[in-house]
Amino acid sequence: MVPDPSNAAIADALEELGDLYELDGAIVHRVVAYRTAAKAVREASVSVAALAREGRATELPGIGKTLQEKILALVETGSIPAAERLRAKFPPGLIAITHLPGLGAKRARLLHSALGIDSPQALRQAALDERLRTVRGIGPKLEASVLAALDSPDAQPPPRAAPRTLLPRAIEIGEALVAGLRNRVATGPAPLADELAGEGVHIQLSGSVRRQADSVKDIDIIATTTRVGGPQILAKSLGRLAEIESVSSAGQAGVRARTHSGINVDLRIAKPAQLGNLLQHFTGSGAHNAALREAAVRRGLHVSEYGILDDASGQTRSCATEEEVYATLGLAYIEPELRENRGELEAARTGELPRLIELSDIRGDLHSHTIASDGHNTIEEMGLAARERGYEYLAITDHSASHGFGNDVSPEQLRRQIELVREANDRVQGIELLAGSEVNVLPDGSLDYGDELLAQLDWVVASVHTSFAMTEQAMTERMIAAIEHPLVRAIGHPTGRLIERRAPYAVDLDAMFAAAARTGTLLEINANPDRRDLSDVNARAAARAGVRLVINSDAHRTRTLANMRWGIATARRAWLTARDVANTQPWAELVQRRGCAKKPRS
Repeated sequence: MVPDPSNAAIADALEELGDLYELDGAIVHRVVAYRTAAKAVREASVSVAALAREGRATELPGIGKTLQEKILALVETGSIPAAERLRAKFPPGLIAITHLPGLGAKRARLLHSALGIDSPQALRQAALDERLRTVRGIGPKLEASVLAALDSPDAQPPPRAAPRTLLPRAIEIGEALVAGLRNRVATGPAPLADELAGEGVHIQLSGSVRRQADSVKDIDIIATTTRVGGPQILAKSLGRLAEIESVSSAGQAGVRARTHSGINVDLRIAKPAQLGNLLQHFTGSGAHNAALREAAVRRGLHVSEYGILDDASGQTRSCATEEEVYATLGLAYIEPELRENRGELEAARTGELPRLIELSDIRGDLHSHTIASDGHNTIEEMGLAARERGYEYLAITDHSASHGFGNDVSPEQLRRQIELVREANDRVQGIELLAGSEVNVLPDGSLDYGDELLAQLDWVVASVHTSFAMTEQAMTERMIAAIEHPLVRAIGHPTGRLIERRAPYAVDLDAMFAAAARTGTLLEINANPDRRDLSDVNARAAARAGVRLVINSDAHRTRTLANMRWGIATARRAWLTARDVANTQPWAELVQRRGCAKKPRS
């Protein structure tokens, strides 16, 4: 019997079908529908092939009856008839051309029709021969950029599946696996379930998920049990969870598996007396553990996941807690977020570890959006949701006039927006609603509202949303001009990165940090999990340079105010304390920075 295709394989097939339809000139909504469906399939926690066989693939977002039929055809026959028909119409190399920057399906069709170009190799030769510029709408500049794209590995089509998974999604998958294992232990056949549960089975996430990294390549789970046969029961239980696609190895110490969403899982099992050793070892990082082992050897100790061996006595000490592990090595407890071998061992030895910022330290959010631009909720709805989170203030900072993506706020609309925020502030008690704007920083460093209008705002966060491909010198001058603007309170997502999707733009960070420290302008840790910008490394460097940070959710709807947790995770990885972050202050204190116009409501 042929095994069902994986979720990744089904998603690849749907993405290819979307590409083929785009090449065929289908309407954009049809193309987008296939790409949206592919994303839903790739991220599904259970087997989509099994869902399709049961007629339930329509339970996934973006998948209707037609796509259910196509997926079922792929599962049962190994192909989608529509894809086979379209493949027959176009050379295989033509799809690769559509992914090159500046081309796309429309121009690929045009080049195929006008010049017979049917592959990247043919495209290269035509560009070298300067024949592309003979086609209407394509000039020497685009011809040169095509050659540059063909020669750049970074510009080639990315792999279908992302190599790493963003932290929120990894946590969602990991917590589902932990809950599934606990449920199987609790509800499995007696007396095994009773014996396992009665002996306090412990199951917990570890690894880079526990260190709150930006993204992870796999999910590490640890479990402890004292029952004879318990490890085998736990290992078998993991393989039977609906989220698991396959198991590659299983044994007394654990099991390795892969989820339907394509992420690898490593379950490690030990005795409760070794919980601290196991948790410390598998939380990592590898660099932290290597440094820890080297430091231990100098003390005549050897650290492993099983315990700490003392050379002098020949005895191995098992530790039930991580605190015991670090204390045995003469160190203060090190929070998981700090375990990256960035000086934490020395700080733990000398008592200089910081008291890391916590989510409860945050007093307000200074970057949010409403229906005035690209948000999904009203001013009042955002204010009520922020108050529900215990915040004392919320800045409404819709996009400015040259945001470049539509749904922005013209100067006239901003004047009305200021009035609306003031009115909402009068209605919504218990929180200060601030009239602000996320103002686009233009290529020359100027802002796209005049100073007279900006001066009427309570809060201005300036961000770059366009013209990323500037030289480092030009981008640095652009950013410093914005930092030095007397009405700018903070710089939003300062490097422009999108995790696993877009690298930071070229900018001299040291120069930017120096300017921010000199002027008192805040730099943001944008808590959107796709951004987390500044990164942990850059946020720590900024704080060391004397810059004060602000952590904002960049919420576009009430529920994404919760993004704040990812900004806090970044700040903790950056060694930041509450004193390093401006919005741990009440608004009455924060308002004094750089002469904010509005006074707090009495």
